[in-house]
Amino acid sequence: MGIDRQGVHVNEKTREGALKIEKVGVVGCGLMGSGIAEVAARAGFDVVVREVDDEALAAGRGRIEKSLGRAVDRGKLEAEERDATLGRITFTTDLADLADRDLVVEAIVEDIDAKNELFGALDGLCGPETVFASNTSSLTVTDMAAATSRPERVIGLHFFNPVPVMKLVEVVRTIATDPGVFDAAFEFARALGKEPIAAKDNSGFVVNLLLVPYMLDAIRQLERGVASIEDIDKGMTLGCGYPMGPFVLCDFVGIDTLYRISEIMFDEYREERYAPPPLLKRIVAMGRFGRKTGKGFYDWSGDTPVPLPI
Repeated sequence: MGIDRQGVHVNEKTREGALKIEKVGVVGCGLMGSGIAEVAARAGFDVVVREVDDEALAAGRGRIEKSLGRAVDRGKLEAEERDATLGRITFTTDLADLADRDLVVEAIVEDIDAKNELFGALDGLCGPETVFASNTSSLTVTDMAAATSRPERVIGLHFFNPVPVMKLVEVVRTIATDPGVFDAAFEFARALGKEPIAAKDNSGFVVNLLLVPYMLDAIRQLERGVASIEDIDKGMTLGCGYPMGPFVLCDFVGIDTLYRISEIMFDEYREERYAPPPLLKRIVAMGRFGRKTGKGFYDWSGDTPVPLPI
């Protein structure tokens, strides 16, 4: 017997017959899904990425090609490897094309009903050995595992945006996850060139559990008139050495995304620090979602972001 990363006794025979991941499926080719597909293909994995329609699929392929092109321009990737990477990715709108995958990672909308519907469909398509992973940032993986007939083969793999750049992956074990599946997922993350950390299946895992209250509290202090957007951001960058202040971070994450995550986490914990402040709700209602819409806490239309009136 041995002891794994979370103190659970593991039979060494499980390790000897460890699950081998070679064929990877990714469901969703948005910002996160395209990044996951790209890094998996760059690491040499055979990748199938699925989107709901041809338009979304073309947009996802464009993201991957643009990202690889930037890597070539910066001298971080040879043109031949760019072409080889693209050659390892199959783009499809047919969910059945994921049937032969060893691992399928979902990167769709942060909605438990949508994720459960997806995993239920995959459960009937994929072989019994296929591992299902969720890239969720705030929902509990256990709820998704319960929607399948293979809860022991369901795990969380939470990547960070932008996936090709950010090194961290949270590997999330549920109370039902097989230790061998956890180990295989951990090693898969390493094979992508990432630094994995082990996390329990609680809403927010490690990073968002600590980060979301920080961003929400910055909004509360803005509501209370403690300081301006610009001065709070400057205080945290110059005073604490953070690479960006909380309001710039909110705009990068997406104001709508932060609002949705905070609602999920508040529903889970019922603690005030996870409750979305009224100001956050008002900004979402105005359609100011951050950089992706050009306006959030800042106006991003010019060369330099300009704080907006609150």
